[in-house]
Amino acid sequence: MSFLLRDAMAIWSAGVQAVTPQNLFAEKLSVQNKSLIVKDHCDLDLSGCKRLIVVGAGKASAAMAIAFYRCTWPKIVAALRGKEPQLSGWINCPDGAFDPQAQEGCPIYLHAARPVGVNQPTEEAVEGTRQILRLVRSATSQDVVLCLISGGGSALLPCPIEGVSLQDKQAIARLVSEAGGTITQLNQIRGALSEVKMGGLARACGASQLVSLIISDVIGDPLQVIASGPTVLDAHVDPQAALGVLTDLGLRDHADLRQVRLVLERMPAAPIQKGSSSSVTNVILANNIDAVDAAGVHAVNLGYRYVMQAANGHEGEVMQFAQQAVQAAWLLSQQSEVDCWISGGEPTAKLPTPCGKGGRNQQLALAVLDGLAKRGWPESGGRSLAFLSGGTDGEDGPTDVAGAMWDEDVWREARNMGIMPVDFLARADAYHFFEPLHSLFRTGPTGTNVCDLRIALTAPRESQGMDIGNV
Repeated sequence: MSFLLRDAMAIWSAGVQAVTPQNLFAEKLSVQNKSLIVKDHCDLDLSGCKRLIVVGAGKASAAMAIAFYRCTWPKIVAALRGKEPQLSGWINCPDGAFDPQAQEGCPIYLHAARPVGVNQPTEEAVEGTRQILRLVRSATSQDVVLCLISGGGSALLPCPIEGVSLQDKQAIARLVSEAGGTITQLNQIRGALSEVKMGGLARACGASQLVSLIISDVIGDPLQVIASGPTVLDAHVDPQAALGVLTDLGLRDHADLRQVRLVLERMPAAPIQKGSSSSVTNVILANNIDAVDAAGVHAVNLGYRYVMQAANGHEGEVMQFAQQAVQAAWLLSQQSEVDCWISGGEPTAKLPTPCGKGGRNQQLALAVLDGLAKRGWPESGGRSLAFLSGGTDGEDGPTDVAGAMWDEDVWREARNMGIMPVDFLARADAYHFFEPLHSLFRTGPTGTNVCDLRIALTAPRESQGMDIGNV
């Protein structure tokens, strides 16, 4: 492996580590005078609290619960000196998102609600959501609820309204994704068909206070979109908007969504939503910009001069965004003033029928390689180049990898093997392009989720094969 690829992996990892729950809770949560302090946001008085109930869902929520129990809970116990509240809770998370040994002694139950790499609602997730609702409904004015929310929470917190089945919810997620719909569009539909989304969990809560700590996987941090806003009281259910999304994506008359359409059409235009007896506070702990910033700091520490590109809105379809990434990588390879490009965001992927195996990060990495090759790289001269694109949660589509990476050696090997990017791009089969080249980026679950992180690095061509010990 070239030093450029090793440095790219180190920069990516530094960005991800900065937004892991263990680091975030140590930095942003403290205990003072019998109160839990969330830095710059709220002061949660725990004196007189009978029960502290911890619930949540998401790809990072198991790690958040463990970080709270290992890092923050001992401080609460020490501050309250034997008068600490009873701690309990339930977290819906992906299978494999936590080490079973980490749960030993922890009264917050970590419930494996779906298989790894299958971002769909399941029967296990429905049962887990019922347990979460039971807990928050049992809370009284003497209790406090702490909700731990992260990306992926929508699929992990399903509770369909009457008339909608789990199979209907699964069809929605699958078809909207295949049509290239955004997470905002998907959650517009999910929210209208759920008992817990769009503030439903907060409305069910009987505690005096509910504080939701959120790791954002949505650009711009719209609270009602992250995990479909289960604790956002001002999120409004809008059946007509949900129907509009189905129309825009060409799905309104799809046979698999007939029941969904009928339920939405029968709903009142503005369903009455009750308030909550709890005082509700929502706090964003980290987002994609935080990861990009931390990656930039590590790039500087490694001696690179970087340019940063953090998305401030929807990036569009992955093949469209790839054109921007190709241009950025090409310019990087043709000059020496800047030698590192760091980008954060999350494009959508419109899938062909039939489609191969992959995810948006693998597809992006392959599209950038194809675009540069069509410009004559690397024979056209310039500097050596390496590229990496990975989902910060360690998952990329329905696969076992976070993304993919390549450098000149990988491209040379691909040509020697006679495999060309264009064939795999057309059928969205990037996984099988990179697999024989040993260039899939495999991290396992990272314990966080703040969209995607992309790194491009260049170096003078004569140093490409040298191991200069940057990692």
